[in-house]
Amino acid sequence: MQNTHDNLTGGAVGAASDAVGTGEDAPDLSTVWLRVFLDVARHGSFTVAARTLGWTQSAVSRQISSLESALGGAPLFDRLPRGVRLTEAGRILVPHAEAVVERLQGAERELTALREVAGGRLRVGAFATADAALVPRTIAAFRTRHPGVRLTREEGLTPVLLERLSAGSLDLAIVSTTGRAPLDAYTLHHLLDESLYVAVPAGHPLAAEPSVRLPQLADADWISGGSRPEGTLLDAALRHGFRPRVAHVVAEWTAKQGYVAAGLGVALIPALAAESVRPDITLLPVLDEAAPARAVYAATVRGRSLTPAAEAFLRALRETAAKIPT
Repeated sequence: MQNTHDNLTGGAVGAASDAVGTGEDAPDLSTVWLRVFLDVARHGSFTVAARTLGWTQSAVSRQISSLESALGGAPLFDRLPRGVRLTEAGRILVPHAEAVVERLQGAERELTALREVAGGRLRVGAFATADAALVPRTIAAFRTRHPGVRLTREEGLTPVLLERLSAGSLDLAIVSTTGRAPLDAYTLHHLLDESLYVAVPAGHPLAAEPSVRLPQLADADWISGGSRPEGTLLDAALRHGFRPRVAHVVAEWTAKQGYVAAGLGVALIPALAAESVRPDITLLPVLDEAAPARAVYAATVRGRSLTPAAEAFLRALRETAAKIPT
């Protein structure tokens, strides 16, 4: 049995003592009583247990009396001239008391690990282009600092990630303002504002230009993740008064680049994905004074406490975001 001295406090002793002799029904079992009981059983002496705990012998005796009273009055120890010995009732109680105390000590260990970000779990969601650089770099930094945390990650569109967040399936979601998802129910931790680029084939007439305005590409074929521009990056074209012609619907960013390189159309590329662009296409910065850049946030549910692991991951996200050119 383990020494329980570190787990006992004078306040707990007083509370346990006060629970007896009030004239009410038998009180619920106190874990303090069980811990003192195990110490006495281990040492076979009230005196030695009291010395180990830093209490008086009478305080230990009161705890055992309280426990015996709560269990119906049967003695747990035979009081001998030199020390004490477990009765049959005491021997029956020992494994149950050990199980309760061990479970509580296990809870204490897990809570300590959670508080110190040395254990527990963290569930993170992110939209696709955040997975190009922002998320993997953050995960690498986080795991170096907190290797004991079980981190899982899932990818999805912002509206889906927010639903998962609300349902409690995610602790934190990296989302963007693309998609027009309602964000009022969430606390948004701003990470960065990212600009947009148009990806064109290397031989495109505009490839040598330093930048481009979207209306210059009003007649172009577009490669997009959806057949309609609403709720996608191509929303920006609608703000400029033209509806882009989506020639090919391609969801995955690497595949979009392949279509652009083959001369099948042009595509909008957010800054977070710019580092992973293939060399046979050209990125042109989009000039768009009329509209803000796309904002990227770490979203959490408003009113829901962040775990220490989520707070540590959020700090790592901010550090990584500050190093990414946008």
